[in-house]
Amino acid sequence: MHGLSRLGNGNARSLASPPSSPRIRHSRGKTSSNQGIGERLVFLLFSVVFRRKGVLLLAPLLYIAGMLLFMGSFGFTILDLGHGVEIVYRRGPPGSVYRSPKVFKLLWPMMEADANRSSSHNALMEAWKPRVKGLWKPCISTNVSAAGSNSNGYFIIEANGGLNQQRLSICDAVAVAGLLNATLVIPIFHLNSVWRDSRAVRVAPFSNRLAHAVPAHIQGLRCLANFEALRFADPIRLLAEEMVNRMVTKSVQSGGNYVSVHLRFEMDMVAFSCCEYDFGEVEKLEMDMARERGWKGKFRRRGRVIRPGANRIDGKCPLTPLEVGMMLRGMGFNNNTLVYVAAGNIYKADRYMAPLRKMFPLLQTKDTLATLEELAPFKGHSSRLAALDYTVCLHSEVFVSTQGGNFPHFLIGHRRYLYKGHAETIKPDKRKLVQLLDKPSIRWDYFKKQMQDMLRHNDAKGVELRKPAASLYTFPMPDCMCKEPDPEPETDPA
Repeated sequence: MHGLSRLGNGNARSLASPPSSPRIRHSRGKTSSNQGIGERLVFLLFSVVFRRKGVLLLAPLLYIAGMLLFMGSFGFTILDLGHGVEIVYRRGPPGSVYRSPKVFKLLWPMMEADANRSSSHNALMEAWKPRVKGLWKPCISTNVSAAGSNSNGYFIIEANGGLNQQRLSICDAVAVAGLLNATLVIPIFHLNSVWRDSRAVRVAPFSNRLAHAVPAHIQGLRCLANFEALRFADPIRLLAEEMVNRMVTKSVQSGGNYVSVHLRFEMDMVAFSCCEYDFGEVEKLEMDMARERGWKGKFRRRGRVIRPGANRIDGKCPLTPLEVGMMLRGMGFNNNTLVYVAAGNIYKADRYMAPLRKMFPLLQTKDTLATLEELAPFKGHSSRLAALDYTVCLHSEVFVSTQGGNFPHFLIGHRRYLYKGHAETIKPDKRKLVQLLDKPSIRWDYFKKQMQDMLRHNDAKGVELRKPAASLYTFPMPDCMCKEPDPEPETDPA
């Protein structure tokens, strides 16, 4: 059963009858049965003040009224039906409702006019500040002794899951084998041939078994396995490299640079998030069915309350393609930017991808970048397709992560390893973004300034050292990388 948000979803049809007009709300007439407890309390307090004219009651009254205002009790939206008929319904707190299409419709003319005025400027060319200090370089020791007669035995693992779950299993298994002084047997995976290896073993769960705090030489084994030793199988590697070359060729106007976006807007992701987008009965039915199909009974347990509005305010809702496009255009990536979208099957792709293609006409995906014949061996193998996406994203100038998960977890660290310690990644502040996209009257200049501030924040956070509880797969410094010495100042030859 689909739960309803206590924050409200802005759907006028959910009310049995319209409340009284704001113009007559303070009359002595009978109050609407749909008024909330908070509204009745404030009305009662006002009545007491006006009847007794007690000045001392004014202070607590104002305090309570202020608290109720802060909590959103006075948030109303008026729907004008014409002929003097208005429906007034309670509106959820700012950011709780998906109103991005309305904001996009308002800002689109200004967005295009701005692009025409500054057609030569593209944030892609200057997304990250040049750094002459604080650069890092890989410094993994490859002096690993071969297992032989001194080995304590064979360590056989079973690894399952998607592409990066397998990667995690293999890298941690290498470290565990080092701790045990054992010979690790690397498997051929039963579902997808992804990794380049010819030895076989059975496959089953092995992941997240090793703590992040281990001796330095064990961390070195993790670094070596993840950043240097692991390679995709040749069919994957060759096509992925060709796809990267095609992206570079198509982005000649921007010096061979392109933006990649990991878009998590598949049906299962939208369903799991318990977020709402069009508030229609069809969507609710589709999401209920998807949740039951993927997580039988989990969302129907007694006491389970689904709050789509609260999820959105808390930044837990997947960004739609439209929201990603508006964010990037606000950051200064113009309509000549080549964008690669890494994704599975987008939920209602024709509808939700259209605005993103409108903002970025040069958009590419696996299906547009590779031919049907090239993709044929990979169809039906999600990990192989994810490996193609991973490689194209790895070599982009800018990577945009929209929802978290193992894919960006490994990719961000891999990019830090390749790009002198800087992730060159945009991780949106979704709590801030949903607030901005809930303002239909927002000005383009203001929205753009907020997005550019967000980009600068991501630039500043691009270089981060690993904290004790963090993963070196995302933060390879200082375990896998060493800081380069600052360049010596130039001396005058005279």
